[in-house]
Amino acid sequence: MTKLADMKCEACQADAPKVTDSELAELIRLIPDWGVEVRDGIMQLERVYKFKNFKLAMVFTNKLAELAEEEFHHPGILTEWGKVTVTWWSHSVKGLHRNDFIMASKTDQLLD
Repeated sequence: MTKLADMKCEACQADAPKVTDSELAELIRLIPDWGVEVRDGIMQLERVYKFKNFKLAMVFTNKLAELAEEEFHHPGILTEWGKVTVTWWSHSVKGLHRNDFIMASKTDQLLD
């Protein structure tokens, strides 16, 4: 399997398939620091990143914003003192698509 972070997001329409339960089980293993949350009936990926201060949290947030624009896939981002909470889901399908796992993996690489 190609590394998720090396993949590109595909255009995602409202009729695009959500990940199946078996795909979810396979893909979540590839991003072990991420959890699955369900909000308003919508499955989402979420991770909290910790930083030493607000400035470093903002640097990460800005890198993530650039990545999101490059891939044209945008997360929920909550930036606070010493932490950034990132949430990925596909708005068009109201749930998780393979793109969300790709972007979660790419987000992890921003720490390198």
